[in-house]
Amino acid sequence: MNILEEIAEKTKKRVEERKQQISLEDMKQAALQKEPDTGFPFEKALRADSLSFICEVKKASPSKGLIAPYFPYVRIAKDYEKGGASALSVLTEPYYFQGDNSYLTEIKKEVALPIIRKDFTVDEYMIYEAKVIGADAILLICAILTDEELKRFHELATSLGLTALVEAHDAEEVERAVKIGAKVIGVNNRDLKTFTVDIHNSIRYRQMVDDDIVFVSESGIRDRADIEMLEENKVDAVLIGETLMRAENTVKALQQLRGLDAAEA
Repeated sequence: MNILEEIAEKTKKRVEERKQQISLEDMKQAALQKEPDTGFPFEKALRADSLSFICEVKKASPSKGLIAPYFPYVRIAKDYEKGGASALSVLTEPYYFQGDNSYLTEIKKEVALPIIRKDFTVDEYMIYEAKVIGADAILLICAILTDEELKRFHELATSLGLTALVEAHDAEEVERAVKIGAKVIGVNNRDLKTFTVDIHNSIRYRQMVDDDIVFVSESGIRDRADIEMLEENKVDAVLIGETLMRAENTVKALQQLRGLDAAEA
């Protein structure tokens, strides 16, 4: 069992515990009371003419351990907004990433950017829950879902006004994402078995996806040179977490990744 499968199993147990606190039917009803006609702001933000930046609010990860011992998540989100982020990714997975649903809800109140709930969707319950806590988008990971689950979860998210970022790790998974009609496809550059990163994965798989589908490169993006290489290969957006979370000056670091010099910033 690789780390992703391990997290998925743990998440299934977490969902069952949550259902004991709030039933599926109650969570569904709460979600259905929210506005379904959202205009899909997360997808819209990534369809800008220039490359879009999804900036991640992340305290820890399985590969890097504790990244941010001091974690003023609302301030971090505001710094991303100030630095020119297009959207936010907020970790809500509690065991491996030390995330929490409340982080997303509180950030949503303070920041105008659209937010993707970064968690390991393994049950329809989590999609309704994402809507309730204020997310604009959810993550669907091909490696932990069957074709039937991918399609069903994608359709459910869309019906609730949520964008689904469908994440792939290899060519087969990219094909699966395309087959279900995903409008936003992300390629994770990190190898799940070794944790090694190769951003050329995004460049290779970009050719498999039509230009009208938003293509996101995830993980391992370190500097402006990486950004320029991805831009040259028609990548629409990048998801960046650790690089910005470790920066001394988040606003300045993001502006430098965006290619702004001090005078422009």
